[in-house]
Amino acid sequence: MTSTHLEINRRRALMTSAAIAASVMFPERAFAEETPRKGGIFTVHYGAEQRMLNPSLQASTGVYIIGGKIQEQLVDLDHAGKPVGVLAESWESTPDGRTITFHLRKGVTWHDGKPFTSADVAFTAMAMWKKILNYGSTLQLFLTAVDTPDAHTAIFRYERPMPMDLLLRALPDLGYISPKHLYDSGDIRQNPVNLAPVGTGPFKFTQYERGQFIIADRNPNYWRPNAPYLDRIVWRVVTDRAAAAVQVEAGQILYSGFSGLTISDTARLAKDKRFIVTTKGNEGNARTNTIEFNFRRKELADIRVRRAIAHAINVPFFIDNFLGDFAKPGTGPIPSVSTDFFPKDTGPQYAYDKAKAVKLLDEAGFKAGSGGTRFSLRLLPAPWGEDISLWATYVQQQLSDVGIKIEIVRNDGGGYLKSVYADHNFDLASGWHQYRNDPAVSTTVWYRSGQPAGAPWTNQWGWTDEKIDKIIDDAATEVDPVKRKALYGEFERRANEELPVWMPIEQIFQSVINAKARNHSNTPRWGSASWYDLWLAE
Repeated sequence: MTSTHLEINRRRALMTSAAIAASVMFPERAFAEETPRKGGIFTVHYGAEQRMLNPSLQASTGVYIIGGKIQEQLVDLDHAGKPVGVLAESWESTPDGRTITFHLRKGVTWHDGKPFTSADVAFTAMAMWKKILNYGSTLQLFLTAVDTPDAHTAIFRYERPMPMDLLLRALPDLGYISPKHLYDSGDIRQNPVNLAPVGTGPFKFTQYERGQFIIADRNPNYWRPNAPYLDRIVWRVVTDRAAAAVQVEAGQILYSGFSGLTISDTARLAKDKRFIVTTKGNEGNARTNTIEFNFRRKELADIRVRRAIAHAINVPFFIDNFLGDFAKPGTGPIPSVSTDFFPKDTGPQYAYDKAKAVKLLDEAGFKAGSGGTRFSLRLLPAPWGEDISLWATYVQQQLSDVGIKIEIVRNDGGGYLKSVYADHNFDLASGWHQYRNDPAVSTTVWYRSGQPAGAPWTNQWGWTDEKIDKIIDDAATEVDPVKRKALYGEFERRANEELPVWMPIEQIFQSVINAKARNHSNTPRWGSASWYDLWLAE
């Protein structure tokens, strides 16, 4: 993306921010009392393939948007954001937090007809969540065993306390179950079922044509009475956002989630009564834009350089001119929307100060050479949203002003994840960190050392800090909520001090939905939810 394109997008953002704001303030239509209608095909925009459809193995909205309709978790969130049972009907914890028992739903079958049992829960927890799942490995760090005294009871044993409120906040994203009988031999990561998932959910996987579409059909044996309403869901792979907007406008795509369209197209569709543009249904997926530093580069291992990079970028200008009303400067890994954990003292912040950035780079010994260049870095932006692409170009321009030359390397979704988190073939990376209700769910894993190699959205930076590791572990096992919040204040301050990852922008996702859809956006993580109650009006 050139500077000319960046300026064009800046002008579009300035013109359309108010239009988007007006639409999302009052997104719902008033419908008379309607009877849900059976049938219909719901088409979904799928912007970046991740080469994984199993949410037990990869926690990501790009996986949940498909796998979350096919597989189910123990617990989800209801319309008010409270835990509600799915494959688990009830649960209890011992006072010391070391034993948590789940009583499982009876009469549930996998899509291949095999019965769902506690053996599936135990296998998934120990072999997938604890060892492979990108956020699960930290959450379940102290899980030692899952006992199965009968087919419908799973008893989780922990060597350190597991706060019940933490586990229930985590399970909507990190509690998906996979069928043991299809995974208990061979390499779990290479199992072909990962791209043809078998679940207990309202929709059954039918077909995946890479680069084109994914199809799931109604599960006639689903355990919820009369559900689902839809006959089929089709995810259309459309990597070009403008092309996706054309298909939305033509009625060929009925839903584009997670800010998948351009800012200008989103604003234009918001003015059309055929569509609903809303942030509702995304409350459980607050996001922050990131800059991730590879400590294997000697320049980036120097804290003065990381701080210089932060000081060199005028974040408020970017927000005001490109993102508009649904973004604000971030203050660290715990976003301000986290009323339970956001600390009063967030630690050091990095206001735009070009002179300070230059001074820090000079102090670090990276003097400007011929042509004013100090050193060069490769920046890999994730292909998830327009704001990430714009941010990468803006970072490139801002850092050139202090003598850091940036080469932007763009990949598809799978290529990006492999390059950054498996191969570590990057200097800087930029994407989204998603905050999921509790810092221990999907945030502290960005900082805790010892993550499984290649696990996406975890600490793969080559950075270790024993102090922050201890804070993270203590907070994740503290059952006293007051002490737990205090520990996360320490975590936030330490993370902002050391700056292995910088999270300078806080946002909420936007969805574009065809007005024929009913029962949409009715949970805090609706785009990731099962859609068992979604239906289409004629």
